[in-house]
Amino acid sequence: MLRHSFRISTILLALVFASASAFADGQDRAGTAAAPELLIPVGARDMALGGASIATTSGLEALHWNPAGLPKSESNAGILFSTMSYLADTRINYLATGANFKSFGSLALNIKALDFGQIPVTTEVNPDGTGATFSPTFFTLGLTFARELTDRIAVGFTSHYIVNRIQRVEATAASFSAGLQYANLGGVAGLDLGVALKHIGTRMQFGGSGLLRRGQINEARRGPSDYNIEASSADLPSTFEFGLSYRYMDALNLSSVFRHNNFAYDQYRLGAEYMLADFFALRAGFDYAPNSADDYIYGTSFGFGLNLDAGTIKDLRVDYAYTTVEYFDALNTFTFQFGF
Repeated sequence: MLRHSFRISTILLALVFASASAFADGQDRAGTAAAPELLIPVGARDMALGGASIATTSGLEALHWNPAGLPKSESNAGILFSTMSYLADTRINYLATGANFKSFGSLALNIKALDFGQIPVTTEVNPDGTGATFSPTFFTLGLTFARELTDRIAVGFTSHYIVNRIQRVEATAASFSAGLQYANLGGVAGLDLGVALKHIGTRMQFGGSGLLRRGQINEARRGPSDYNIEASSADLPSTFEFGLSYRYMDALNLSSVFRHNNFAYDQYRLGAEYMLADFFALRAGFDYAPNSADDYIYGTSFGFGLNLDAGTIKDLRVDYAYTTVEYFDALNTFTFQFGF
């Protein structure tokens, strides 16, 4: 069984590395990907660690970072809600629920929605606004399956359905992500490996009645008619991540990640977490893109977490993260998780 699981893990790793090697230089295509909301982080614990925890992330919070961590929850079922103040007065709301079905594996559903507030409607005739407002609908709906192949190896897979709607214009797409976690790498207790390939999927192209315009061909005998403006399509923002973590005496956890972006600068991430009696956690992280010059706006992050006992609720967690951002207000993230 162990040999069979190791063979499966080797094949998965080979496929991940082969896919990652096909990525173009991301910095040459920065800002040209569709559905950037796929990359918006969720979950205060992992955000406080600078996103460096793909080797150890677990439970419902792992759905965004590495789906292989889903079965490593201490609960048989759970619910997670997270909310974050994001850039330019945007708010990110995230809801996830999942359960462990013993020998079958673990299943989870999640939805991430962006709240833009009310935006004034402008037109060519009224560039200062018509007096009306609208609110875009941007959300992703994810389904995750994960399973522990052995007590050291876990794999996970996520499929996302993405919807972007702005008034009478809409685009949809589907993406696929896969991850692997390997505990006690090389027989070293506390040394864990995480690998994730995310958001490989269909191209997005906007369409709808909002792209119809009325015009008339010069010197034509027919009257004015409607014509459709065809929008260009764009790829999803694929990423490849490779991470290592080391736990020391179950109190100190040090994490690191290299992230290769297909449409942005490569990133290096570091994180540290200190647990006090399995009740209180202090966290810090750092996110660095060395080739971005002054264009990369993220940096340090801090946070804490509380693990509470509420009787029949086995796992009641409250986490907070503070993330510094250049040119914008800092991100404040709160996450509430209940396990049963």
